[in-house]
Amino acid sequence: MKIAILSSGFFPVVDGITITLYNRLKKLSEWGYQVLLFCPDYRSLQHIYPNWQDYTGNIFSGVKIINLASTKFLDWELERNVDRQSYRTVLNALEEFQPDILHIDEPERLFLGFLKVAGKDFAKRKNIPCVSFFHTNFLEYGADYFPLPTPIEAIVKWSFKLFIRWLYNSYDLTITSSSVTYQKLKQMGIKRIVYDEFLGVDLGNDRLKRDNFFEDTYNIPNINNKTKLIFLGRLTPDKGWNFTIDLFSELARQIDLNKIAILIAGDGIMRAEIAQKLAKFARHIHFLGRVSTDCVPSLLANSDIHVTTSEKETKGLTVLEAFAAGIPVIAPRAGGVVDTIQDGVNGFLFAPQNQSDFIAKLKLLIDNPNLCQEMGDRAKRDVAAYSWDKGVANLIKVWEAEIAKRN
Repeated sequence: MKIAILSSGFFPVVDGITITLYNRLKKLSEWGYQVLLFCPDYRSLQHIYPNWQDYTGNIFSGVKIINLASTKFLDWELERNVDRQSYRTVLNALEEFQPDILHIDEPERLFLGFLKVAGKDFAKRKNIPCVSFFHTNFLEYGADYFPLPTPIEAIVKWSFKLFIRWLYNSYDLTITSSSVTYQKLKQMGIKRIVYDEFLGVDLGNDRLKRDNFFEDTYNIPNINNKTKLIFLGRLTPDKGWNFTIDLFSELARQIDLNKIAILIAGDGIMRAEIAQKLAKFARHIHFLGRVSTDCVPSLLANSDIHVTTSEKETKGLTVLEAFAAGIPVIAPRAGGVVDTIQDGVNGFLFAPQNQSDFIAKLKLLIDNPNLCQEMGDRAKRDVAAYSWDKGVANLIKVWEAEIAKRN
């Protein structure tokens, strides 16, 4: 099978989409498939991603990456999106490659770049299937970045919902890894949807725990005896950081923050604001910056609790990574994380935007190290059902079924 993938992003940008895509390509290569991947060109961000060339060309056997001319995405320094002129490059390369199926990751962003339904025209002309993967719920992101008066916001959301429905119904199939997201897509009027476990995680990361890890690796001394809270992800409004910032004044009144080390791994437009506002309440706050995927397992394994306050995850890959490292997660009862977190079993779900509920559950874990360990052990057992082998194999079955229908 020859697979062509169009994606809104790839390494060296690190997020749930790019991590998933990288592991997918790795498995497809190991299993002998031929893959052609199109993604934005990151050479203009060489000052941020000096290793961008490691992820272009033939990175694995049978896998070729084509970087497309790109522009800044929504004025975000760390993000790029394809531009309209680059679509000709896509068509020419597809004509030469002659894929059996087209797979489109995050088609909303690609549409904004190409100003057309990515890949659909080629697939229709060649009579091959063209499927989409729903990664990001952009419909819920608007208020975080573009606050509007309520009546106008309602009109914008309604219009964008119509666009999303039209866009995804233009494809032969929409794929999602979350039962929660599956239900949302059905309610939006998207017709052909398949839900299964298409994500994975590297298992056995709990064995990476070692003494003095943070002092040796990040030059952070004297936190071995503290409860280490790890925040992992983009420092942007959609990740719930406004709630987190507001939370800390109350948190400081109820919990001795000298007993906690707050570790923040990631980068984004809110970094300066987070650093300034949280510094008023806690001494032990450490910004680790962008962390490579190779370092994430050790980072999580040497922390105690993974905290996310994002309410808009379609699945939450960092939750699976934390579970694989053997630590519990605290997250809001919203979005796709509820597929994975069993409240009070392998982590805690707090009521969205409820500071009291969050603090009560965090305090339980801080005051009861044995409970924290028990939840981490259960999380490790639960995540054993996930693997990249299984996730990619499930995706291949979907592709093969779509190809068989055409044949």
